[in-house]
Amino acid sequence: MRAIFNKLSGKSFLFLLLAFVLIQVPVLGNYVSMIDTLIHESGHAIISLLGGKVDQISLFSNTEGVTVSSQSTWIGAFFTSLAGYFTSSLLAFIAFWLIGKRKYKIMILILLTFIVLNIIFWVRNLYGLFWLISFGVIFLFLLAKGSKRFNYHLVLLFASIIMVDSVKSGFDVMYISFLTPIYSGDAANLAHLTEFIPAQVWGIYFFLQSLWFCFFGLKKGIFKLANPDYSKD
Repeated sequence: MRAIFNKLSGKSFLFLLLAFVLIQVPVLGNYVSMIDTLIHESGHAIISLLGGKVDQISLFSNTEGVTVSSQSTWIGAFFTSLAGYFTSSLLAFIAFWLIGKRKYKIMILILLTFIVLNIIFWVRNLYGLFWLISFGVIFLFLLAKGSKRFNYHLVLLFASIIMVDSVKSGFDVMYISFLTPIYSGDAANLAHLTEFIPAQVWGIYFFLQSLWFCFFGLKKGIFKLANPDYSKD
């Protein structure tokens, strides 16, 4: 852990701090945090398709999201419930890994793919469509007009938001699982499915896995961000 802080560049720390502050800002914070909600709900939807179907996804202005899906098997429902927080944390790791490899454009394309899939197949509520279209325009602008330096900084900001929000969401679900287990979302669903494993255990698991992906995302990517090479993307 000490090695991470010794190698953490001032810019990297600044962007992580900026992401943390930004998601606390009224209205704007909810707007930018929705990117993590999109990834979370898309994770549920993608796994649902392996053994069931997805009816729709709704994205709300308070950063909440709902995926309405059906599964024909217990194991399908189990992995669908697991998928949301896992996908969010995994993409946070991938984002920093790609930035460390100077592959900014690939990260933009991944996020744009999530947006396009949701517009075409899943999201139908008004705010959800507004958010998807507005963020889609931003990513299309980055691909078409953004300089490598500008793309680097904006992708680093989005990656920081995803990482910070994935850890925050993991902590929130753990906290709620102890406070009011029945309202702990995916942790409550998994407790119902497994019966012998309570929501608190699943809440702890979601938080710990978010920290694990965060640690290795920093280790793989952020060490290389102090002196980015804008000639590569």
